[in-house]
Amino acid sequence: MTSAPAVPTRERSSPPFQRPGVVGTSTVRADGIPKVRGEFEYSSDVRMDGMLWGATLRSPHPRADIWSVDFSRALAIPGVRAILTHEHVPGRKLYGMERADQPVLAWQHVRYQGEPIAIVAAEHPETARRAITAIDVDYDVLEPLTDPDRAMAADAPQLHLSGNVLRHVRIVHGDPDVAADLVVAGEYEVGMQDQAFLGPESGLAVPDGEGGIDLYIATQWLHADRDQLALSLDLPPENVRLTMSGAGGAFGGREDLSMQIHACMLALHTGRPVRMVYNREESFFGHVHRHPCRMRYEHGASADGRLVFVRARIVLDGGAYASSSTAVCSNAACFAAGPYDVPNARIDSYVTYTNNPPCGAMRGFGAVQVAIAHEAQMDKLAAALGTDPVELRIANAMRPGSRLPTGQIIREPAPVAELLTRVRAMPLPRVPADGGPDPRELPGGVANTTHGEGVRRGVGYAVGIKNVGFSEGFDDYSTARVRLCVNDGEPLVEVHTAAVEIGQGLVTVQAQIARTELGVERVAVLTADTRVGSAGSSSASRQTYVTGGAVKAACEAVRERLGADPRTMTADELAELLGDDAIEETIEWRHRETYPLDENGQGNAHVQFAFSAHRAVVDVDVELGLVRVVELATAQEVGKAMNPQALEGQIEGGTAQGLGLALFEEIQIKNGRVLNASFTDYLLPTILDMPPMRIEILEHADPDAPYGLKGVGEPPHISTPPAVVAALRAASGRSLTRIPVRPEHIVGLESAELAVSLADLGGLFEHSPWVAEGTWRRAPFGSVGELDAALEAAVREAPRDRQLALIRAHPELAVREAEEGTLTRGSSSGQASTGLNRLTAGELEAWRRLNRSYRERFGFPLIVCVREHTNESIIAWGNARLEHSGEQEIEVALAEITKIARLRLADLLEEVS
Repeated sequence: MTSAPAVPTRERSSPPFQRPGVVGTSTVRADGIPKVRGEFEYSSDVRMDGMLWGATLRSPHPRADIWSVDFSRALAIPGVRAILTHEHVPGRKLYGMERADQPVLAWQHVRYQGEPIAIVAAEHPETARRAITAIDVDYDVLEPLTDPDRAMAADAPQLHLSGNVLRHVRIVHGDPDVAADLVVAGEYEVGMQDQAFLGPESGLAVPDGEGGIDLYIATQWLHADRDQLALSLDLPPENVRLTMSGAGGAFGGREDLSMQIHACMLALHTGRPVRMVYNREESFFGHVHRHPCRMRYEHGASADGRLVFVRARIVLDGGAYASSSTAVCSNAACFAAGPYDVPNARIDSYVTYTNNPPCGAMRGFGAVQVAIAHEAQMDKLAAALGTDPVELRIANAMRPGSRLPTGQIIREPAPVAELLTRVRAMPLPRVPADGGPDPRELPGGVANTTHGEGVRRGVGYAVGIKNVGFSEGFDDYSTARVRLCVNDGEPLVEVHTAAVEIGQGLVTVQAQIARTELGVERVAVLTADTRVGSAGSSSASRQTYVTGGAVKAACEAVRERLGADPRTMTADELAELLGDDAIEETIEWRHRETYPLDENGQGNAHVQFAFSAHRAVVDVDVELGLVRVVELATAQEVGKAMNPQALEGQIEGGTAQGLGLALFEEIQIKNGRVLNASFTDYLLPTILDMPPMRIEILEHADPDAPYGLKGVGEPPHISTPPAVVAALRAASGRSLTRIPVRPEHIVGLESAELAVSLADLGGLFEHSPWVAEGTWRRAPFGSVGELDAALEAAVREAPRDRQLALIRAHPELAVREAEEGTLTRGSSSGQASTGLNRLTAGELEAWRRLNRSYRERFGFPLIVCVREHTNESIIAWGNARLEHSGEQEIEVALAEITKIARLRLADLLEEVS
């Protein structure tokens, strides 16, 4: 290695002064003009003389064992200054926000495509990239585990020592087994969405020459990064200093570490600054994504349309590492029933490890996925009742005093019905005149092959709910330091927090609060860094609430020390009173306490709730599957509009991102491999896709929040996708149970996969042709998912006596294998797959005891989807199920029958194809 040049010191420029308006007025953002002019410094722009360039070697395989890493060829390349592997990590080799399970650099195993294995520092970025390609890794490639349901099976490979199930949240509220006059069921699926921020991961690590490190980084949580860095670098936290650099968006994708530890390791090893910048493809592998989700729902209602129960099973794919998956799992469970008054509920939410890319925080954080399901269910229920879907929502809407399924009472304000009423009352866009539509306004535009013959208009509504702030007992606080002084003869307020600006307008809001509380026109918001106490993460729509509360409290403390109210004084009077003195106060501010959920999912887990409603109007060419979103209308309850113009921007941005999820955005994965890691292939909505919007803002103050405000960033993204999909269903007449919705879903091209007959379906359920007949009445089916949902609905909506007859039609496991002709083909192959036709005499006797006890207890045979189990796990589970009540066991048996039928359907479709 050559000796490194002396490390220069990077001086920080003073923050620009602002002259903000007071709270409640539209204020120009300090970063607005520099961004428009291209003068804003993003993290990828930060440079330093004498710096090296870092690069990362990533696994091409989603699952493999590592036998060896040989970097001798790479180290011989001129200009390469360091190559590091897991052996060079000075401290803790694992990191993670909630669970330290992710290797800084992989050793022994890789668990997803793109996992980092080695890092390089070189004099030139191209040299670093060449060195990466010269590193030789000997892999033993393994079959990836990519299905989250499969990951929960007893015989699935265990990806972590703790098992594959990261968290299971069960909520039991009221009597979930209560009967209802009408029951509707459905299965829904949400794909993996990317945050798609424009600024890729990047940063500059600068060694201080004394063993410490300075990192200039675009992140969402400076102190969480610092603490994880300190552990892995084996340094005291005070020797690890982070400064926020310009962020080109985040949306949750910068909450986890990416290249932070890598850049610091290389800088400390070489003694020189190291800059790392991901390209777009690497960025797709460098951050977490939204959890894909599968959901199965049942809604029960009375004949007059009042909700009686909600039962839901939610399975989230957490990918290879934990990230914030446990919190997402909890959020999905808490808001699974939507913003409705539901007296009875049973909700099971699971998140599992797989060999897919890691998933974590993204705008909406679990509430987005379940909104797709609970809103589709409300539309389905309205259709079954023959009532208006908006009226049904209003009749069941939460109001102050309502309870979540967690038992938590909803406080003021909760204007769900008002939001829906306001959105419905907004004027609808014009319908094309009799002369025919303008070709420019058709789905597909003027280049379309038709002229609107197959275009149908649809209107859909949806409403969403989400928590604001951290929940379940997390110590959620922020720190603010406020200094009042005289600068150049004028009063000046300096505000210093570690709350990071990621595009949401937080710097401006802090300045507005200082102006409001101290009455001083000139405000400087210092660059966020770790020289001040933690402000928590810029996520969960929390910063204006929590850091805003801290800044407000610090300003009040300054005002108290001043001994006079500066808001009533002129600038000259205040400058004279201060003289050469400065008044500085630092305040740590917390919202009211929250509590963990108990074993039944009960507890006051959240501090605040935000609500929004959307109406979507779409034109759909039902022959070609093309879609044009004509208009999106929304009403959102915000408590207090701190900066009205910025608020509208947040609502428009969140709505656009929701539109993307509904129609375009999905990371395509096959066998654990990402197929579209580019903005060429990962489709994003453009300005041409975004329709005109109507926005109404409701300001009902939250009495517990600073200024009565509510977090506003996430709700628009929650209610937009289900509204768009509802409108597509109204126009196309198809169920559309999976998002994003593709053209082939709308025109039914997937139905080619469903070339099955009524006779074929009859074999899916043991000696019970009535299930197939009930299913067939729901045809046609646009997808396998729609057929699955129809099969389950036929079972779930049947009278209890028919359900019991279906259960009793199933054979006892491992007993009738020798009785020729008693097993159907499906039962025979299923039992054989688990070895139940090859039992020893002792095993057979154990089965006979279990079956006898089970039948005596419940009056019907033990039913298990055996393909998900081993002989031993079935016996263990069967004995455990003897503790169930009769009603509990009927529900478990029906769920297992549904799984069996789903697997048999997959086998059938494979045979047909």
